[in-house]
Amino acid sequence: MGRGRNVLGGPLEPCSTTLRTGFWRDGCCRTGREDLGLHIVCAEMTPDFLEFTAGRGNELRLPVPELDFPGLEPGDRWCLCVARWKEALEAGVAPPVVLAATHASALEFVDLGDLLAHAVDLPA
Repeated sequence: MGRGRNVLGGPLEPCSTTLRTGFWRDGCCRTGREDLGLHIVCAEMTPDFLEFTAGRGNELRLPVPELDFPGLEPGDRWCLCVARWKEALEAGVAPPVVLAATHASALEFVDLGDLLAHAVDLPA
């Protein structure tokens, strides 16, 4: 299965080569029928976002060895559920996104303008 397209229309690039992120833990924010959470937004973690998502019951800072999850720190790139990114956007704590590594299907849920406003890799 191919990786798909990103929100800019190009090939989907890996979100992280050091962390095993994505629904299939292959480093890419690609999706499929099995990915009910739609882990399609490649985001750079920030202290504010990590605190926000912990307050919503998803503590990403703590390792979970049995799930091969190392725990995240500010600066780490991770494939987020699009609904959580949108929720963080509405709360004013959306983490920066990597457009080239964010799956095109995110545009079904969030505006490209909002992603561009939070992009770490603006197109030239």
